[in-house]
Amino acid sequence: MFNRIGVFRQVAYAGRTIKGKNMSTYGQYCPLALAAEIFCERWNVLIIRRIIEGSYRFNDIHKGVPKITATLLSRRLRDLEHAEIITRTPLDRGPGYAYRLTAAGEELAPIIQSLAYWGQAWGRDMVIDDLDPDFLLWQMHGRLNKSILPPGRTVIALEFTGGTQGSQRFWLIATADEVDMCLKHPGHEADLTIMSDLRLFVECWRGIRDIRQELSQGAIRTEGTSDLVRLLPDLLLLSAAAPVKRQRCGVERDLAQGKPSE
Repeated sequence: MFNRIGVFRQVAYAGRTIKGKNMSTYGQYCPLALAAEIFCERWNVLIIRRIIEGSYRFNDIHKGVPKITATLLSRRLRDLEHAEIITRTPLDRGPGYAYRLTAAGEELAPIIQSLAYWGQAWGRDMVIDDLDPDFLLWQMHGRLNKSILPPGRTVIALEFTGGTQGSQRFWLIATADEVDMCLKHPGHEADLTIMSDLRLFVECWRGIRDIRQELSQGAIRTEGTSDLVRLLPDLLLLSAAAPVKRQRCGVERDLAQGKPSE
């Protein structure tokens, strides 16, 4: 009888199925384990963060998590809906759905923000494979100070070198109301062009380097109207975690403290 019970438990818990849904489980009643089943599943926390930041459509969420496949994103969204972290409702116009947080999902917002701050302070130093320009562009499109833009449309071109894919060029098209991101030439001439090594720019974006200093020293180069060039440091709001100081020993902490890199 004991062995039969043991086999039943293995099927029920190690079988990774809960109410017909596939989910990694720890087989423990511990509340932390129950939370980790959702929170620690790969990609889930990033998907939830994108929805917290205001991405409600599937394509918008995918742009904010560009390295996940569309198939896996669909699966993760279904799992989060089943876990009652998000809800899915048809869009008012056109096909597709809007994904929004439930009360349980909203309670994760300060936890995720604190985790991001911890990662800024104590996460490992970045390696070249971490330098995802698509994600950087997505972050930048949501962190521009639109209130100081000139009237009408502003086209910002970004030219990065030093990544895993060589030189790459991207565009942001900004108005006082919204900012769009383009991976192909938008058909409008750039009002401002920003040219930089990708790692250096990401380090500035994260607050590890001083962007004003890098601009003044020419490490980040600009072309465009004098007003936009002058406004650039205030136009870029940088990462929300940028004010958090690096604490982990390494190259990034040395850069943040103004020590020369080896």
